[in-house]
Amino acid sequence: MTVDGDVSAMKSFRHTAKRRLAPLAVNLLLGLSAMLPLNGARALGRLLGRIAWWSNSKWRRIAERNIALAYPQLNPEQSQALVRDVLSEAGMLVFEMGHVWRKPWRETQQYILEVEGESLVHDAKAAGRGVIVLGPHVGNWEVLGLHLSTLGDLVALFEPPRIDSLEPLIREARERAGGTLVPTTPRGLARLVRNVREGGISGILPDQVPDDLNGGADALFMGHAAFSATLAPNLIKRSGAVALTGAAYRIPGGFKVCYRPVSNHVYDDDLEVAVTAVNQEVEKVIADWGGQYMWQYKRFRSPTPGAVDHYRDL
Repeated sequence: MTVDGDVSAMKSFRHTAKRRLAPLAVNLLLGLSAMLPLNGARALGRLLGRIAWWSNSKWRRIAERNIALAYPQLNPEQSQALVRDVLSEAGMLVFEMGHVWRKPWRETQQYILEVEGESLVHDAKAAGRGVIVLGPHVGNWEVLGLHLSTLGDLVALFEPPRIDSLEPLIREARERAGGTLVPTTPRGLARLVRNVREGGISGILPDQVPDDLNGGADALFMGHAAFSATLAPNLIKRSGAVALTGAAYRIPGGFKVCYRPVSNHVYDDDLEVAVTAVNQEVEKVIADWGGQYMWQYKRFRSPTPGAVDHYRDL
């Protein structure tokens, strides 16, 4: 066999091994965390966060860079304390997923201890309007999606994971409260829009950085230019939906789900105005919960030619 053949065979072996082992590993983690009480699972998550801090992990380095950009008013001690909180919350997100994805929905639902603003969803539906909820990466957004499924006919977008063998596991977990996932294709988008026009519900993650230049625009976020998805304002405009923000914040013993109205600028015909307004709404959602935001994600990266690379040295 040639050297190129050896390399190709090794890559094929690694890919096959990853496909087979990934579901086993994820199921093992979910099963073990589901066996623990929620507080116990979260304690393991906090330990994971400490390990990420002590090891100077990539999580830590990205969070430090993001927090320096987003919160320049913090002194070094305050900034480092917030980074530790972010890593701790990220670890808790990992280990509470056994309760969120593995347990029957009736059990998971019991962890939702408070719900605020649910009447906004009901009022929109009573007026014959569909609803699109902008749910950024704060708290546990999987809990938010499951709760939305109980409020009406939910159709949400689903982008297949990089490891395709994980798709059945994720799809089953996210649909078990009654929602329907559709692919991020023209046909999937059309189905989502049709469902919302008919009075249904959808949830959108508004703070993902698109890889495609045609899928986003530069807009201010936390005082900095950030490449931001245009998907949410485009879908709101196409569907005629009522837009709300939503979050499932982590509180002692469970979660607090909150829905809030958005400013009129989110509906603006000027796409730049609408995208900037969406970012401002995300800022409001995380204002008092900065430690629960996914600051270990490269939110300020941009595929725009000539854009500043804030993460080049990490």
